[in-house]
Amino acid sequence: MSELSPLVRSFVSHFGEMGSRWGINRTVGQMYALIFVSPRPVNADEIAEALEFSRSNVSMGLKELQAWRLVRLLHVPGDRREYFEAPSDAWEIFRTLAEERRRREIEPTLSMLRSALLEAPTTEEDRIAQQRMKGMHDLIELMSTWFDDVQRLDHKTLSQLMKMGSKVQRVLAFAGKMKLVPGGKASA
Repeated sequence: MSELSPLVRSFVSHFGEMGSRWGINRTVGQMYALIFVSPRPVNADEIAEALEFSRSNVSMGLKELQAWRLVRLLHVPGDRREYFEAPSDAWEIFRTLAEERRRREIEPTLSMLRSALLEAPTTEEDRIAQQRMKGMHDLIELMSTWFDDVQRLDHKTLSQLMKMGSKVQRVLAFAGKMKLVPGGKASA
C-alpha cells in the first residue's frame, strides 16, 4: 500500500475522531476507514504501515471490526496472509451497524425491563418506577418492531421513505380522513 493521499488521510483521521464519539476507539475507526476506501483488500501489515500503528494494535482492531461484522476476511491464493475488505455498499454497512447496536444495546435493555416489569411493586415509588419503565419498554418494543419492518425493505424503498421525511405525516393524516365504503373502497 502506498502512502495515503491527503484526501484519504483526511477521511481516515476524521473517521477515527468520529469513531471515538460512536463508542469505538480512534484506532479502530481509522483502520475501518482505511479498509473502506481501499480499492482492494488489505492485510494487517499494510494497515500497520499506512497508519503507523503497531502490528499488535492492528490485530486487536481487526478482531473488533470482525466482531462487529464490518470487515470480511479473505485469503489470496498463494499468499498466507489474511486480507480484509469492507462492504462498499453504505446501506449494507448501515444495516449491519444497526443490527449490531440492537443486539449489543437494545436487546439487553429490553430483557432487563421485562424482568423488572414482572416483579410485584412493594412501594408506591416502585409502582411509579414500573409505570415509567413500562413506558420505556413499550417505546423500545415499538421501535424494535419498526426496525424489523424497515430492515426488510429494499434499498430503493427505504431511500424513498427517508426522502419523504415529514411528508409521511401528511400521508397518515390523509389516510386517517379516508372512510371505507361498502365494497372495500375508500372515500374522502
